[in-house]
Amino acid sequence: MADWFEKVTLGDLVDRAAGRFGDKEALCFEGRRWTFNQLQQDINRAARGLLQLGIQPGEKVILWMPNRPEWVHILFALAKIGAVLVPINTRFRTSDLEYVVRQSDGTTLITVDRSGPVDYLDMVRQVCPEIEYSDANDIHSETFPELKRVLILGESPYQGTTLWADVLRQAEANPKEDLKRRQQQVDPDGIASIMYTSGTSGFPKGVMQSHRIVRMVTDMGNRIGITEKDVLLIYLPLFHALGLWQGPLMSMLTGARMVLTTLFDPPETLELIEKERATRIFGFDTHYRDLMAHPDIETRDLSSLRACMLAAGMASSEPIAREAQKLIGPTITGWGMTECGIPLISFLDSTEDERCAGSGYPLPGFEFKVIDPETGETLPPLTTGELCVRGHGVMQGYYKKPDETAQAVNAQGWLHTGDAAVRDEDGNYRFLGRYKDMLKVGGENVDAAEVEAFLSGHPGIEQVQIIGVPDSRLSEVPCACVVPNQGHELSVADLDAYCRGKLASFKIPRYLMPVPEFPMTPSGKVQKFKLLEMALETLDLPAA
Repeated sequence: MADWFEKVTLGDLVDRAAGRFGDKEALCFEGRRWTFNQLQQDINRAARGLLQLGIQPGEKVILWMPNRPEWVHILFALAKIGAVLVPINTRFRTSDLEYVVRQSDGTTLITVDRSGPVDYLDMVRQVCPEIEYSDANDIHSETFPELKRVLILGESPYQGTTLWADVLRQAEANPKEDLKRRQQQVDPDGIASIMYTSGTSGFPKGVMQSHRIVRMVTDMGNRIGITEKDVLLIYLPLFHALGLWQGPLMSMLTGARMVLTTLFDPPETLELIEKERATRIFGFDTHYRDLMAHPDIETRDLSSLRACMLAAGMASSEPIAREAQKLIGPTITGWGMTECGIPLISFLDSTEDERCAGSGYPLPGFEFKVIDPETGETLPPLTTGELCVRGHGVMQGYYKKPDETAQAVNAQGWLHTGDAAVRDEDGNYRFLGRYKDMLKVGGENVDAAEVEAFLSGHPGIEQVQIIGVPDSRLSEVPCACVVPNQGHELSVADLDAYCRGKLASFKIPRYLMPVPEFPMTPSGKVQKFKLLEMALETLDLPAA
């Protein structure tokens, strides 16, 4: 691809935004407000505090924290000092946390002591008990040999950790020239983040993205017409690619005001649309279904919304998208992956069919094709196959997983997405579902192999297969098909108790179907489609 787009780092976006938008409001969170100038000051202070701690270029810094202003500060502060952001899903629990901290070679973990009912610090202590008798900036852990420090956002100090407030207080000891020098050394082609996403290998894979993601976000903003007059309501988690790109990155690039919430809450969302005059919301069919089902939808003023993003394409999402046009406002559709950004988006003037039954048109700098997954042959329009994409937004690879990287991205640069799709004769694409053994639970990817591997350690389970079964709210949820060990009786409650606190809640099976044996192909492969047929009948579930 021609290298015509100016290369900038994520850290540079902060200074450019402050220069362009200055005292214009940039961020609102629970009634507190920041201008672009104030946000720049907070980000620089966080960056100098992290420098004073000794964080070096290229170090992996893990951020395990719900949405809050400090998330934005830390995101851009790390970019300014050339460290690598490793955001973790806040719904992950001890098993997931341990894997990501170890596999990412994280040197620093930043988290909160607790948020609502979730005790994050307790889970950190479970996977890394050494912090109870370690110096705050010199942890020695056999499980995590690279981990040096744990930073906590909380009110009180804890043994073996450093309070974030103390990090900020130490910032003044770091000369401003050091930050300027470090920022100038950051390579825009270097890795800015490693985002973990479920794959088909049984464990999450760390997707490496460079600062070049700025180009994709810029083109995305242009496609859907975001300007400094827009108000972006961001309830999506910032650890999720869509929330990160459409929230803080889009705001810094366009000057749009960002209204941030800790989580998605339908009545709060509807209230904030009216109160803050939000012009944009983003999400999946689950979010829109919940908004439209809430009684406040009838009384709240949503007239400020001028274009909402709702990822459509699958048959299950189309009726929700069409209903949203009437109850919420005009939507834009899109398709994306952590591995390549969001390179398919519809236009503001796309037809309702294109916006509600499709997934979008390619952004500049991306090529798409639909292939026969068996032969690799490119298929003609209106023929279903596997979606492949290449272009500037494709990842730099999976961290420390060269084999998986080679399987995903071929020598010609084509990313094999594992998604089933179809192209129409006008060049629009429609995402139809997953080819790979993946579930999509309310917008979250769940790798069946990962859950199967975890449940195989249950003493009452001889064999287990995870399938997705229909759910009216989340599209699909996990169902455990189990061959029990002799003499053991299992229940959904047993599986929940075994998984709770160790796996993210969206990965935990909602249904259990004991079977004497699995249906198999002649070559010895489990026929999951037959297990689904059995589950729909046995559990009395709807077919779709």
